Amino acid sequence: MEAAGVEWLLVPMHQLVSWGAAGAMVFGGVVPYIPQYRDIRRTQNAEGFSTYVCLVLLVANILRILFWFGRRFESPLLWQSIIMIITMLLMLKLCTEVRVSNELNIKRRSFAAADSKDEEIKAPPKRSYLDFDLNYFWHWSKFTDYVQCVLTFTGVTGYITYLWLDSSLFVETLGFLAVFTEAMLGVPQLYRNYQNRSTEGMSVKMVLMWTSGDTFKTVYFILNQAPFQFSICGLLQVFVDIAILLQVYLYSYYPQKPVSHTAHPASTKAL
Repeated sequence: MEAAGVEWLLVPMHQLVSWGAAGAMVFGGVVPYIPQYRDIRRTQNAEGFSTYVCLVLLVANILRILFWFGRRFESPLLWQSIIMIITMLLMLKLCTEVRVSNELNIKRRSFAAADSKDEEIKAPPKRSYLDFDLNYFWHWSKFTDYVQCVLTFTGVTGYITYLWLDSSLFVETLGFLAVFTEAMLGVPQLYRNYQNRSTEGMSVKMVLMWTSGDTFKTVYFILNQAPFQFSICGLLQVFVDIAILLQVYLYSYYPQKPVSHTAHPASTKAL
């Protein structure tokens, strides 16, 4: 009777823990961006946040969703990717609106440049279908241009995946690229901080949450003997997080000489 009573109690507790873990997996990745989003909205300044972080996460999670079609992993991880894509699009929308409202007399850039106009000189630019100039890629002036780019990438990679879905080598490579791309998440922010010689405007809470989450995830991979590339990419991600925290310490206690604004005009800043 006692054993039956204990089992009756443990079963719902185990179910609650499973639901809680699944919920944390789905929404946990979004939490670090809440303080950053609130900071940008409050200060109307997106200079401290690199939107290349959004690019990295969008690519990684789109590839992970495509990987799901080749190897059906746990549904919480699939929903995590969907929620993360929505979150990154919201971050992009806010950052683009704030940046454009703060910048005056700049040349407007777009993903599909054929119908765009140079607002500074009131004349149409040279005709081109896509503005893939490295100086302006991912520096567009409208949120819809980012959406078009994401949809184009999804369509192309989705079609390639459809053609090669029966190849186990392709599917495994796709999964590795998704994990490796996510492991490079902090690199854009690391480079942005180095460019500015400052971490002002960047949410330290966001980076601390990155570090704690990535450390937990990497320990989980190691303890559960996950595939080798998962552990390596997890360790790389933790290393980048720690490097960003070192930048916070370095630039706070040993301020660097500010970078000349003439060297980085507003229209070419990495956002």
